[in-house]
Amino acid sequence: MSLFKKLVLIAMSLTMMQTASAAPSAASRPGKVLVVMTNHDRYPSRQDKTGLWLTELTHVYDALKGAGFEVDFVSPQGGAVPLDERSQGWLYMDVEARAHLQDPTFMALLHASKAAAEVDPAAYRAIFYTGGHGTMWDFRDSAALKRTAEAIYRQGGVVASVCHGAAGLINLQAEDGTPLIAGRRITGFSNLEETLSGVKDQVPYSLQTELEAKGARYEKSLLPFGSFALIDGRIVTGQNPGSSKAVAQALLSALSRQESP
Repeated sequence: MSLFKKLVLIAMSLTMMQTASAAPSAASRPGKVLVVMTNHDRYPSRQDKTGLWLTELTHVYDALKGAGFEVDFVSPQGGAVPLDERSQGWLYMDVEARAHLQDPTFMALLHASKAAAEVDPAAYRAIFYTGGHGTMWDFRDSAALKRTAEAIYRQGGVVASVCHGAAGLINLQAEDGTPLIAGRRITGFSNLEETLSGVKDQVPYSLQTELEAKGARYEKSLLPFGSFALIDGRIVTGQNPGSSKAVAQALLSALSRQESP
């Protein structure tokens, strides 16, 4: 073989090696995240309706999609996800959230969420519990959501929540049967914020109190309604609606590391 042919073959081999090393491996590609929303829309005695707090979904949804993740919508019963009326007020909405309300494809997804019992946990790298007061009625005691979240966590995935979505964390258990959040730095809508929001007498329990009762090291922002998010291993939590963007970034950070329990 001539020297010229040998040099050509070597050059081709080096090019193929560089191409192979530059190609992303399957393990490095973003995967799927399961986003949980409530089916509950009624307060005991208020006339306005509760449900999903919209920006607690859209801020995280946009961040995940922007990072290349696939996102599936799930609710305890499946089907339509109601929107909290107050969350659509001018004080809480932004341009992106309004755009989603006008997007037929996005709204169709909200009207056809998967039922928790139909979900295969093995398909997901993380589960994220959105908020809204409705979650206080149907997140904590959903056996299907509990099984799904525990399975995702035990296979190395991330469990995350924002605001009242932390209700979904209350009954989660580690493999030894102890509360998953025991000894962990956790946040969620505070008792003071519940009082200031004017619906303390409407909710079935106090979220902060229940988290603390399970042994969580509850933390909150210095000022009520301030942005505040925590990462403790593979558990990510945000305190209130104003924390949804911070939670989105914390979730992406946790997914990039996939820390051990």
